[in-house]
Amino acid sequence: MNGYRRRGALFAALLGFFIVMLDTTVVNVALARIGGDLGAPVTSLQWVVDAYALTFAALQLSAGAACDRMGARSVHLLGLVVFGLLSAACALAPAGGALIAFRALQGVGAAAIVPASLAMLSLIHDRPADRARAIGLWGGAGGIAAAVGPVAGGLLVTFTGWRFVFWVNLPLVAAALWLTARCLPEPMTSLARRREGGDLLGQVLSVAGLAATTYGIIAAGEHGWSPPVVASTLAGLSLLAAFVLVERTASRPMLPTAVFSRPRFALAAAVGFALNTGFFGQLFVLALFLQRYLGYEPWLAGLALAPQACSAVVASPMGGRMTARIGAFPTMLTGLLTGAAGFAGLAVATASTPYPLVAALTFLGGFGTALTMPAATSAAVASAPAGYTGVAGSVINAARQTGSVVGVAVLGSLIASGDFLTGFHRAVVGASAVFAVAAIPVAVVVLRAAGRPEREDAP
Repeated sequence: MNGYRRRGALFAALLGFFIVMLDTTVVNVALARIGGDLGAPVTSLQWVVDAYALTFAALQLSAGAACDRMGARSVHLLGLVVFGLLSAACALAPAGGALIAFRALQGVGAAAIVPASLAMLSLIHDRPADRARAIGLWGGAGGIAAAVGPVAGGLLVTFTGWRFVFWVNLPLVAAALWLTARCLPEPMTSLARRREGGDLLGQVLSVAGLAATTYGIIAAGEHGWSPPVVASTLAGLSLLAAFVLVERTASRPMLPTAVFSRPRFALAAAVGFALNTGFFGQLFVLALFLQRYLGYEPWLAGLALAPQACSAVVASPMGGRMTARIGAFPTMLTGLLTGAAGFAGLAVATASTPYPLVAALTFLGGFGTALTMPAATSAAVASAPAGYTGVAGSVINAARQTGSVVGVAVLGSLIASGDFLTGFHRAVVGASAVFAVAAIPVAVVVLRAAGRPEREDAP
């Protein structure tokens, strides 16, 4: 692949991830206007976000397996087409129920784009160091989307209406489609794997298990652990257990259980789960702290959160460079400890705390998160067996997405009753504790590797 095509394919992967991450942040700003226009109650507005998150999480493993069998290029193109068509459908939605259904289907496209864009980076870059840097840029694209989303959403809703929050996706999707089709060739290895039989039972069990578990966690965060919610969660966990058993005996499993016998892969996936549990849990309670406790208007709260969102723009590329230079696990350890310190510092925040201090602490927490993410992703991809980079990427992304849901549900419950400030302090300390606990096994790996002639995280 020549330099022109490599740069074009890299930009296509970054743009695909940017589009998905932009949609996760830009829609939140439009919810109030959507509710007023469509007459949707608060419960419906919650599912405008949650329906997307549910299908996004549930289909990660299947999408990763599709990347390895069909090729990352094909899955990326298909995901972009689905995402674009459903973005137009969301923009034209006549009622709240239709919008929720379209958002769920839009999550199908997002689930295909994310692991495919990550797998594309492995196709573009053969050298681990180059791949680590590219993953850092990939994470940075997500960070830029997180920073731009609230501001862009506010401007679009204010001056053009909420439907343009979805229309804006179409030119971005068109550009990503053109770059992917033009610059990324289909690898020959994927052509051979297309003839292999698929693991239909494994895919059904994984989708059903992840969907039921994710639904249970989302519903628990909204309504508490009622008997139906508990039943859904237990059913989901049972289906996931059945999925593991099926994969152990399947002739062509979509998720070879051997990958989890590799400690570094399993640890990288666990770190991905911890990252999103702590970060998105504290982000949820921090937004409520700014609006409900300090009385900020929504637009001002969005600006107040900008330092944390912008930290990813700096930290993600830095994490990629550090991973290439000193290894994935030392980088992860640095990021986890930095994030833990930032979140723990928020436990001193009150109404009298100067905003610059709050901004510095939120930046520190976000910086640690964004520094860790590319390192964990690189470790997972590097530890995966040959031909399973798509599945490896989907596992860590599924872990991260599930962590987001768990973090909001668990840490958000701490402020649901009793004194708000006390609950907020407990939540941010909990986010810090999640990062600190995840740092312990990472520190063990780093200490064991100290003094060895080669880094253990190198392939």
